[in-house]
Amino acid sequence: MNNKDFFLPGTPLYFAVKQSLLAALASGEWVRGQAIPPENQLAEKFGVSIGTLRKAVDELVSEHILIRHQGRGTFVATHESDQHFFKFFRIQRKDGFKSYPTTRLLKFRRRKATREASERLQLPKDASVFHFFNLLSLNNDLVMIDEIQVPEILFATLTEKSLAERSSTLYNFYQNNFGINIIDTREKLSVCVADSAVADWLEIAQATPLLLIDRTAYTYQDRPVEWRQTRVNTAKYEYIAKD
Repeated sequence: MNNKDFFLPGTPLYFAVKQSLLAALASGEWVRGQAIPPENQLAEKFGVSIGTLRKAVDELVSEHILIRHQGRGTFVATHESDQHFFKFFRIQRKDGFKSYPTTRLLKFRRRKATREASERLQLPKDASVFHFFNLLSLNNDLVMIDEIQVPEILFATLTEKSLAERSSTLYNFYQNNFGINIIDTREKLSVCVADSAVADWLEIAQATPLLLIDRTAYTYQDRPVEWRQTRVNTAKYEYIAKD
């Protein structure tokens, strides 16, 4: 897509610049951890003022897609910082204590996408997904089960071994190994009960009420890349809404 495609009548100029920057990121023009060109060069490239360019960049910084380093420039953000992790991980102990989870892979398989998975991930007919379950513990408590599906076409080299032995957060793993940056998630909350498998994994009684978080994760240009259903034991833990 040409940069000019975003400069449509009625579109705020800074928003058009923002979309052009996102398109460049989506195409791999700048990759994770890399500096984008200086603001004066980008303003000249897009034919806009420094102020307009800066407003577009400011929004991408506030959305944690770009990050500014004082005296060094503006860089494509990575998923390695606490700020990025807790943007997407919203479970904490009821006393407000936040911590990183310990994760254990429970099941992993490649399968044909169900109709719902195809719709959620915008996949063609007969597409395949990798479907896996993670057990997450916080402060030595068994707290949640993540059921995750990702498109095989985007994660072709994913294996059970690489997933189980990863040394980083899952979104950082996606970014480092597949070049996929998660920039947004959309969630719906409801209540479910623990089936026999979830009850065994969480060491709770079957039919215990659980929080169900249904999440779709997106990369650039609103492309869905992960569908996740998380079942949370809320006896000691709670969900914190986005700011």
